[in-house]
Amino acid sequence: MSLVVSTALLNRIAAAGLLVIGCAAAQAQGVARAATVTPPPGTMTGAYGQSLQQQQQAAADKVATAQPAAATKPAPAQDAVSRFLSERGLLNSAEQAGGSSRLLASVRDTASELVLSAMNFLGVRYTRGGNSVENGFDCSGFTRHIFEMSVGLVLPRRADEQAKDSSLLTIGQSELKPGDLVFFNTMKRTFSHVGIYVGEGKFIHAPRTGSAVRVEDMRDSYWAKRFTGARRADLKATTEATAAR
Repeated sequence: MSLVVSTALLNRIAAAGLLVIGCAAAQAQGVARAATVTPPPGTMTGAYGQSLQQQQQAAADKVATAQPAAATKPAPAQDAVSRFLSERGLLNSAEQAGGSSRLLASVRDTASELVLSAMNFLGVRYTRGGNSVENGFDCSGFTRHIFEMSVGLVLPRRADEQAKDSSLLTIGQSELKPGDLVFFNTMKRTFSHVGIYVGEGKFIHAPRTGSAVRVEDMRDSYWAKRFTGARRADLKATTEATAAR
């Protein structure tokens, strides 16, 4: 009887030992597997986490790709034309940042020297009969001064005389380009007021007593119904002739 009991006891001990060994082996395999598949600390898991990881990796790759280009081609500083226009309040913040203004492009492309010269006198007071910075400008004194100073073209003194100058080409409103003269009926007579077109429907002029040189929109109702015509000078030919003297 004691032999039978001893044998049964031995069998149980052996079975328990095998179970412990099996558990230990399984635990070892689990640890090894966990070391293989468990992500490092800070790694996100699950479908959402993996999606975020992919987005972050894509963004990092984009930055890494863009950095060499940025290093070899730095963003250009704000050029003189856009800086000048922004200082005068003629460009909004988005246009300043992106350089996308059509007004900015038109000023750069045509008659830029003349238009920028005109804008340099923004704020100069209006003076009837005036034709200088010191004394102020009236409308035709302003246009005459700008054309003579910037491109060497001497215009007649009065607005109606400028409109009738045979050296200037008559053009339609749809053909306007920066640097063209624009005329209005502000005193119940044709060509009684003149300004310089700067682009995008805007013109610069010396308006009236009590005011100063400023930029306004020709499409405003007051100016739209008083527009009477436009004239264009051959600025290239004038500049070449002046340089040849």
